[in-house]
Amino acid sequence: MSQIALPLDWPAGNTEQDYLVSPANRPLIRHFEHWSLWPVMATILAGPRKSGRSLLGRIYALKSGGELIDNAETADEEAVFHAWNRAQEQRRPLILIADAPPPAWEVTLPDLRSRLAATPVVRIEEPDDALAGQLIEKLCHIRGLAAPPELVRYLVPRIERSYLGVHRTIDALDELAYAQRQRLTVPLARKALGFLDEG
Repeated sequence: MSQIALPLDWPAGNTEQDYLVSPANRPLIRHFEHWSLWPVMATILAGPRKSGRSLLGRIYALKSGGELIDNAETADEEAVFHAWNRAQEQRRPLILIADAPPPAWEVTLPDLRSRLAATPVVRIEEPDDALAGQLIEKLCHIRGLAAPPELVRYLVPRIERSYLGVHRTIDALDELAYAQRQRLTVPLARKALGFLDEG
């Protein structure tokens, strides 16, 4: 089973234009762009929530004419089994999105288990420093907040290194800026991180 361990940006929109491509995730994008060369017409896309995995799956299911099953670990196993077979017959990719691939995702149907064992896995890891900075800027921009460079530099080494952690940090910063009617500054960020630590 092949794996690609890469961070992936957290896009907030619903179209390809909302998806940020960076050097960190470009090999993952290449994997999906070359779907016609896949030896198995299926891929398990595993990774944390809030990482943009559903948007990525939707984009390439649409571009390839393939099929997407989100939260595949909770989907009906017979339906996943038939979708996997259909993808091979039609030579159109099946993208299965899950928190983690099997065996973390328990599969009871033997025929499906064997097919998933033959299915490549691409994995979205938590963001590195560079990507965390881009995420902060992106989330602030979405909310109409100006994120000065010194704020981003301050936050990156101090926040929880996860997509959800970045999201929670910007939530706290946004709420504090609104409550105090002030722009984003390093002192405000310090206060927001203090509130998160207390929580």
